[in-house]
Amino acid sequence: MTTSIDLVEMRAFVAVVTDGSFTTAADRLGTDKARLSRVVSRMEDKLGARLLTRSTRRLSVTEVGRDYFERAVGILSAAEAAEAAVAQQSGEPKGLLKLTAGSEYGPLVVDGWIAAFMKSAPKVTIEAEYTNRLVDIIHEGVDVAIRVGTLPDSGLSARRLGEVAYGLYAAPEYLRGAPGLSVVGDLANHSLIMKTRRGRPFWTLLSGSETVDISESPRAAVSSTVAAKNLALAGLGIAQLPRFIAAAHVADGSLYRVLPGWAEQSSPVHALFASSRYMDPKVRGFVDLCIGTFTDVDTAVDEFHHSMAEDVLTQASTA
Repeated sequence: MTTSIDLVEMRAFVAVVTDGSFTTAADRLGTDKARLSRVVSRMEDKLGARLLTRSTRRLSVTEVGRDYFERAVGILSAAEAAEAAVAQQSGEPKGLLKLTAGSEYGPLVVDGWIAAFMKSAPKVTIEAEYTNRLVDIIHEGVDVAIRVGTLPDSGLSARRLGEVAYGLYAAPEYLRGAPGLSVVGDLANHSLIMKTRRGRPFWTLLSGSETVDISESPRAAVSSTVAAKNLALAGLGIAQLPRFIAAAHVADGSLYRVLPGWAEQSSPVHALFASSRYMDPKVRGFVDLCIGTFTDVDTAVDEFHHSMAEDVLTQASTA
C-alpha cells in the first residue's frame, strides 16, 4: 500500500479522538461536523482500515485507530518542532536576552559585544549580570553565559569564542631601576605583583615545553587583575596580565612586556547556552557576533615595546 501523509487530515483525526466528539472537534478547528466526518472517512478509505466506530450515542476508537492516534501525535509534535526551529533560525532577534559573565571580563570585553549587538538588533533588550559565582543558566533563566577557563562537564551547549593570552608586564619607571632581567630565573630578584589563586599567590609560567613555578613572596598579592595592572602602572613591579588588558598600555608606552617567551597557559573563552538545536534568533545572533569580533591584541605592538623594555633594562644594568 502506498500512502502519503496529510497533516491536515491527521490533525483532524487527532482532534476528534482527543475531544471524543465530531461536534466539539469541529468547533475547535473552525469547521463543521459533516466536513470533519468526511475527512476522517477519506483517511479510513486511504488506509484501508476502520479507525473509529460511530453510533448515534457514542464514538469509540478501534484498536488500529488507537495505534494510529499515538503515532500521529508523535508525527504532529515533530512537525511542529521542525516548523518552530525554522522560525527561530530565520526570525529577527527580539525580546529580552539574559547574559552572565565574570566580574572582570564582563566590563572589559562583554560590554563591547553587548553594545555592538544592541545596535544591530534594535528589538533586543539586555539584562547582564557580571559575577564570579557559577550561575546555573537553566534554573536561573539565563540565555548565554560567557566563561573564561576550562569548562566542567555539563549538559549545556558551548561555542568556543577564542582564548585569553597572558604576558608579563612592567612600567618603564620600574624597569629603569630594576636588576637585570634576561632569563626567567631573574624574576627572583624582582618585585612581583601577583593575583592570588586558591588562597595563595603563585605563577606557573610556560615557554614551549618548559614549565616553571614562581612562588616567591610577591611585593603585592591582590585578588583582582585590574588591581595588578594598576600597581604595575604605578611602577611597583612586574605583573602577569591578560594581553587584552595590557594592550592599550603597551600601545601608549606606559607598560612594557618582559620575558615574552614566558607566560601562563592561555585560557579558552566559551559561550554557553541551553541547546544548539533550537537556538532563539537573539541567542544565535549574539553568539555569532562574539565569535566574529573576538580578537587578540596586536602582537607587533607587543613585540616592539618588548624591544624597548630590553633597551631600558640594558641601560639600567650598565649604569
